[in-house]
Amino acid sequence: QVQWVESGGGLVQPGGSLRLSCAASGFTFSSSWMSWIRQAPGKGLEWVSALNSGGSTLYADSVKGRFTISRDNAKNTLDLQMNSLKPEDTAVYYCARGTVGALTSWGQGTQVTVSS
Repeated sequence: QVQWVESGGGLVQPGGSLRLSCAASGFTFSSSWMSWIRQAPGKGLEWVSALNSGGSTLYADSVKGRFTISRDNAKNTLDLQMNSLKPEDTAVYYCARGTVGALTSWGQGTQVTVSS
Protein backbone atom coordinates (compact mmCIF):
# COMPACT_ATOMS: atom_id res chain seq x y z
CA GLN A 1 0.00 0.00 0.00
CA VAL A 2 1.42 3.32 -1.10
CA GLN A 3 1.51 5.95 1.64
CA TRP A 4 2.48 9.60 1.56
CA VAL A 5 3.21 12.19 4.23
CA GLU A 6 3.60 15.72 2.88
CA SER A 7 4.54 18.78 4.91
CA GLY A 8 5.94 22.29 4.68
CA GLY A 9 3.09 24.24 3.16
CA GLY A 10 1.83 27.52 4.53
CA LEU A 11 1.28 31.22 3.93
CA VAL A 12 4.19 33.25 2.54
CA GLN A 13 4.55 36.73 1.09
CA PRO A 14 5.46 37.26 -2.56
CA GLY A 15 9.20 36.88 -3.00
CA GLY A 16 9.44 34.54 -0.04
CA SER A 17 10.53 30.91 0.21
CA LEU A 18 9.10 27.61 1.38
CA ARG A 19 10.43 24.06 1.47
CA LEU A 20 8.04 21.17 0.94
CA SER A 21 8.86 17.65 2.06
CA CYS A 22 7.31 14.28 1.29
CA ALA A 23 7.92 10.87 2.83
CA ALA A 24 6.77 7.93 0.71
CA SER A 25 6.44 4.21 1.36
CA GLY A 26 4.91 1.12 -0.19
CA PHE A 27 6.94 1.06 -3.41
CA THR A 28 10.56 1.05 -4.54
CA PHE A 29 11.23 4.74 -4.03
CA SER A 30 14.91 4.63 -4.92
CA SER A 31 14.32 3.45 -8.49
CA SER A 32 11.25 5.59 -9.20
CA TRP A 33 10.85 8.85 -11.02
CA MET A 34 9.32 11.24 -8.49
CA SER A 35 7.46 14.46 -9.14
CA TRP A 36 5.77 17.41 -7.56
CA ILE A 37 2.46 18.48 -9.05
CA ARG A 38 0.05 21.22 -8.02
CA GLN A 39 -3.55 22.28 -8.37
CA ALA A 40 -4.48 25.94 -8.20
CA PRO A 41 -8.00 26.98 -7.15
CA GLY A 42 -10.47 26.19 -9.92
CA LYS A 43 -7.82 24.66 -12.18
CA GLY A 44 -6.60 21.18 -13.12
CA LEU A 45 -3.49 19.38 -11.99
CA GLU A 46 -0.24 20.92 -13.21
CA TRP A 47 3.05 19.04 -13.27
CA VAL A 48 5.82 21.11 -11.61
CA SER A 49 9.04 19.13 -11.44
CA ALA A 50 10.49 15.61 -11.61
CA LEU A 51 13.65 13.83 -10.53
CA ASN A 52 14.87 10.35 -11.44
CA SER A 53 17.00 7.94 -9.47
CA GLY A 54 20.11 9.10 -11.27
CA GLY A 55 19.62 12.74 -10.35
CA SER A 56 18.28 14.06 -13.65
CA THR A 57 15.77 16.86 -13.11
CA LEU A 58 12.93 18.35 -15.11
CA TYR A 59 11.07 21.59 -14.41
CA ALA A 60 8.01 23.30 -15.80
CA ASP A 61 8.90 26.59 -17.47
CA SER A 62 6.78 28.44 -14.91
CA VAL A 63 9.07 27.41 -12.02
CA LYS A 64 12.46 26.97 -13.72
CA GLY A 65 15.17 28.89 -11.90
CA ARG A 66 13.03 29.36 -8.79
CA PHE A 67 12.26 25.81 -7.60
CA THR A 68 14.71 23.00 -6.83
CA ILE A 69 13.70 19.35 -6.46
CA SER A 70 15.80 16.91 -4.44
CA ARG A 71 15.56 13.45 -2.93
CA ASP A 72 17.08 11.26 -0.23
CA ASN A 73 16.80 7.63 -1.27
CA ALA A 74 18.02 6.42 2.13
CA LYS A 75 15.05 8.09 3.81
CA ASN A 76 12.53 7.77 0.95
CA THR A 77 11.95 11.51 0.97
CA LEU A 78 11.40 14.08 -1.76
CA ASP A 79 11.76 17.83 -1.24
CA LEU A 80 10.89 20.95 -3.18
CA GLN A 81 12.70 24.18 -2.36
CA MET A 82 10.60 27.08 -3.61
CA ASN A 83 12.17 30.54 -3.86
CA SER A 84 10.95 33.87 -5.25
CA LEU A 85 7.37 32.74 -4.80
CA LYS A 86 4.62 34.47 -6.76
CA PRO A 87 0.87 34.70 -6.11
CA GLU A 88 0.33 32.42 -9.11
CA ASP A 89 2.23 29.68 -7.25
CA THR A 90 -0.70 29.43 -4.83
CA ALA A 91 -1.97 25.86 -5.02
CA VAL A 92 -2.22 22.52 -3.28
CA TYR A 93 1.09 20.76 -3.91
CA TYR A 94 1.27 16.98 -4.20
CA CYS A 95 4.16 14.57 -4.12
CA ALA A 96 3.75 11.96 -6.88
CA ARG A 97 5.29 8.81 -8.27
CA GLY A 98 6.23 9.04 -11.92
CA THR A 99 7.02 11.87 -14.27
CA VAL A 100 5.18 14.21 -16.60
CA GLY A 101 2.49 12.35 -18.50
CA ALA A 102 3.09 9.16 -16.52
CA LEU A 103 2.03 9.74 -12.92
CA THR A 104 0.73 6.67 -11.09
CA SER A 105 -0.15 7.90 -7.60
CA TRP A 106 0.12 10.96 -5.38
CA GLY A 107 -0.39 12.08 -1.82
CA GLN A 108 -3.03 14.13 -0.03
CA GLY A 109 -1.35 17.45 -0.73
CA THR A 110 -0.15 20.47 1.23
CA GLN A 111 -1.50 23.99 0.75
CA VAL A 112 0.81 26.79 -0.36
CA THR A 113 -0.59 30.32 -0.33
CA VAL A 114 1.44 33.26 -1.64
CA SER A 115 -0.16 36.52 -0.61
CA SER A 116 0.66 39.83 0.99
